[in-house]
Amino acid sequence: MELGFGFSTIAIIIVVIYLLSSIKILAEYERGVIFRLGRLLDQAKGPGIILVFAPVDRMVRISLRQEALEVPPQDIITRDNVTLKVNAVIFLRVIDPRRAVVEVSNYVYQTSQFAQTTLRSVLGEQELDELLAHREKINLRLQSILDTHTAPWGVKVANVEVKQVDMPESMLRAMAKQAEAEREKRSKIIHAEGEFSAAQRLVDAAKLLATEPVSVQLRYLQTLTEIGVEKNTTVVFPVPVDFFSGLQKFLGKTDGAGSQGSTTG
Repeated sequence: MELGFGFSTIAIIIVVIYLLSSIKILAEYERGVIFRLGRLLDQAKGPGIILVFAPVDRMVRISLRQEALEVPPQDIITRDNVTLKVNAVIFLRVIDPRRAVVEVSNYVYQTSQFAQTTLRSVLGEQELDELLAHREKINLRLQSILDTHTAPWGVKVANVEVKQVDMPESMLRAMAKQAEAEREKRSKIIHAEGEFSAAQRLVDAAKLLATEPVSVQLRYLQTLTEIGVEKNTTVVFPVPVDFFSGLQKFLGKTDGAGSQGSTTG
């Protein structure tokens, strides 16, 4: 009688321990993909408390949180034959845990390998200027290509960002020279436009002063007033060029009249 009681107690203890070991707790961001006798169940379990009856059942935990996957630097030759080292960051998450387990052995590793080949092929079709100026467009194209290939695995590629572009030192010097030449070109154009505008204003001012000769004298007096305010010991008085030309003509006429008088006498 005692032997039977002891055996039943041990059996109960074993059953209790088995049931306790079958209890699994899944976090809010986790799902449990259950294989029962090797067959996949229709729905993933969780979150919360679930029962996994080993060895009949086998559970694979899958996280639904977004993950950041860094693509190692890749050697790329652009369409205009420039050698670069480019790396990127991929943001992905699992949207179907069952397919992420069944359709691919390791979705993170396989996405990383596919991202490396895609990065080389897409950037190899671009020129250097396009790669630097239209990075957002390239990111969208990479994201679209990767998302198309990872969708059958139940994985969603949310975003792809080209992280860093390393260029050779010679190319950096050439780009610096190009930027310097471009800035010098713009500086000369702006300076020439300023000179043209100033010349146009002077022409307009000369036409306006020519309509009223007295205004020239008033301008002379205004200039003298500005010089006097600064208390300078030297006074510079502007004389128009027409004054010298008129004086030269007057002296020429005087010399001509004197020579005619001496000839007549």
